Amino acid sequence: MLGGLMDVLRSAFVSPWAHGLALLLLCSAYLQGAFDKARDFPGAVAEMRQFGLAPAAPLAVATIALELVASVMVVTGRYRWLGALALAGFTVLASLLADRFWALPATQRRPAANAFFEHWGLAGAFLLVAWHDLDITP
Repeated sequence: MLGGLMDVLRSAFVSPWAHGLALLLLCSAYLQGAFDKARDFPGAVAEMRQFGLAPAAPLAVATIALELVASVMVVTGRYRWLGALALAGFTVLASLLADRFWALPATQRRPAANAFFEHWGLAGAFLLVAWHDLDITP
C-alpha cells in the first residue's frame, strides 16, 4: 500500500506542472514585490532612502527590473541559473540592509533575526536552482 502511494506522489512531484509551480512559488515574493513597487513608485523610492541608498529613484527602478526579469528567467528556464544567482545575491544584500538584527535592541532582535535567516534560506534555495540548472555534480 505504501509503495503505491509513493509511486503516485513521485509521479505528481516530478511532473512538469509541479516543477513550474515550485519555481513560481519560489519567485512569488519577488514578483509581488516588483508589482507593489511599480504600483507605488514613490513608496519604493522612500524605501530606498530609508535604507540610505542613493540615488533612490534609479535604484528603485533597478530593483523592480531585477525582481521581474530574474523571476521570469527562473520560471521560464531561460538562463534560469543566471536569474537564480541574481535573486540569491539580491536576497543576501537586501537581508544585510533590511534585517540588521544585530544592531537592534534585544527586544526587537528575534523577529529580525528570523527574517534574516529566512532570507538566507531563500538565497540557498536559489543557489540550489542554479546548481541544478547548471547540472553541477558535487
